[in-house]
Parts: sequence; C-alpha cells; structure tokens
Amino acid sequence: MNTSGASGLLARIRQANYSDLDRVIGNSQLVRHFMNLWPPFLFSSIRIQEVSDDFRHVRVRLGHNRLTGNYVGTLYGGSLYSMTDPFWMMMIARALGPEYAVWDAHGEITFLKPGRQTVYAEFRITEADLDSIRAETADGQKHLRWFENEIVGKDGTVVARVRKQVYVRRKRP
Repeated sequence: MNTSGASGLLARIRQANYSDLDRVIGNSQLVRHFMNLWPPFLFSSIRIQEVSDDFRHVRVRLGHNRLTGNYVGTLYGGSLYSMTDPFWMMMIARALGPEYAVWDAHGEITFLKPGRQTVYAEFRITEADLDSIRAETADGQKHLRWFENEIVGKDGTVVARVRKQVYVRRKRP
C-alpha cells in the first residue's frame, strides 16, 4: 500500500476504525483548530473560540471587516448563517454517539438589525435535551427537534435569530 502523499493519507483514513477516528474527533481542541482552518470558516473570518470538552457548548465569532461586508457595508447574511450552520447537528451527534443517525433537516435565519460590528453565537445542549431525544427515538422512529440561538454583537445587540431543525434516529442494530 502506498502510504505517501494524499493517496496514502486517504488509504490510511479508509482503514482507520471508529476508535482511531474518535481519538481525533473526540478532542474538542483539535476539532476547534481544524474547523477554524476549514475554508468556509477561514476565508469568512469565522472563528470557533470555545468548544467544551464534552462538546455541549460552543462559542463562535464572525469578525466585521472589508472581506465580510456586503454591498452596504454590513455583515454578509450568508456568513451570519454559515457561522451557525454545522454546530447543532455536530453537537447532538457527538453527545448521542455512533448509535444514532443525526442530520440537519431545515434551517432559517431572521435578520433583526444590520450587522455593523463583530458578532458572536453560542450553542448549548443540556442533558434534558439529550434525555428527551433519547426517549423520542427509543422505538427507532425519527425525531425532528428545533434548536434556536441568537447572533449577538459585542455590545449585546441581537443581529439575527437562527433556527435549525435536526433529524435524529436511533440506528438499527
């Protein structure tokens, strides 16, 4: 097997088992670091500032600068949505573990004020959220759950409200 270069890396990834992958994905600071290098975040001035060790709390920042502004100089709406896009699904999937299928089902954003400053979004999953999802999926049926958070400026101004619907189903044995 060729283990050099990109093809070698892909071959090693394909051979890795869940526990190998879990060691990398299980490290919240590695996840934060690599996601900050992910092109949709890196080139949009989106930075993950905090990821708790248990992946149940995330804080994200979107900087306001010439590259993140739109035609009228406020934050580009696509970047506002992007800064919130992957987190509910990832946090739920991580908290529930590999015996659950978790997907984004629907998302929406409501713009409340022009984004004229750096903004932040926080995500928190509680044990009560997880207990409810486990109960709703115990029989193997799908469960759709809405989560909501706000995008807030440095001064506390709520710039936008984002809602995400997450699909969860317990995998069949």
